[in-house]
Amino acid sequence: MNHHENLKKTQCTTCKCGLCCTKIKNFGVTRGNTEILKDVNLHIHCGDLTALIGPNGAGKSTLLKAILGETSHTGELIFLDAKSEHTGRPVIGYVPQKLDFDYSSPVSVTDLFAAALNNTPVWFGHSKRLSQHAKESLERVQAEYLLNRRLGALSGGELQRVLLALALDPVPDLLLLDEPVSGIDQKGLKMFYKTVSDLRENYDLSIILVSHDLNLVAEYADRVLFLNKTVRCSGAPKEVFSNKEVIETFGLGWSKAFNNEREDDQK
Repeated sequence: MNHHENLKKTQCTTCKCGLCCTKIKNFGVTRGNTEILKDVNLHIHCGDLTALIGPNGAGKSTLLKAILGETSHTGELIFLDAKSEHTGRPVIGYVPQKLDFDYSSPVSVTDLFAAALNNTPVWFGHSKRLSQHAKESLERVQAEYLLNRRLGALSGGELQRVLLALALDPVPDLLLLDEPVSGIDQKGLKMFYKTVSDLRENYDLSIILVSHDLNLVAEYADRVLFLNKTVRCSGAPKEVFSNKEVIETFGLGWSKAFNNEREDDQK
């Protein structure tokens, strides 16, 4: 157990954390007569990576949109900043599943940063200061070499790292990742997860990641939350992936392979 984990264990014996934390309390979302989410509760410490899993239509993306404030919901979102002892709303970064744009467009990665960070139209150009700022942001995700590349020429993994760099500018308290590596090859998947894992340690981020990549979730997540309209199960990866309902949802074969692999690692 590292120093950060020791602090969490000793200082967060109640809901009043000695470290920063985000609390989602009794979140619910209803559209018309359809209840999409009900009584969702989650408590995340800074430096923790929480993976959100569940079947299609379980409400995973809806929960992220509710946290962002893009979807009306019941319940509370509370952030406690340990440094200032301030309770309020966290600064949130967000990486969507994909970015819709014209792939034939000449827009570059630098142009994307200029559009996101400036009020001046991109066609007026951008300063050396902005280019340097964009480069430093990309360095956080080992993607500075993409600075002058055209967006439409990027691979899926490269584009997602650019979006991740944007979500970290400024560095948020809470980072939301909504299936950010969908359609990316295995090498790109590993690279993205490793980058996210390093970021949460280097910047002490709280991260919620929606994912179907169960093996990588098992490897990198501190905690897994199984959602199906409400929280059905939560805990350490081994605990959640041994749950009967999770096994029935994702397949017994996968669960056996996961548990056998973990047993081999412990030998």
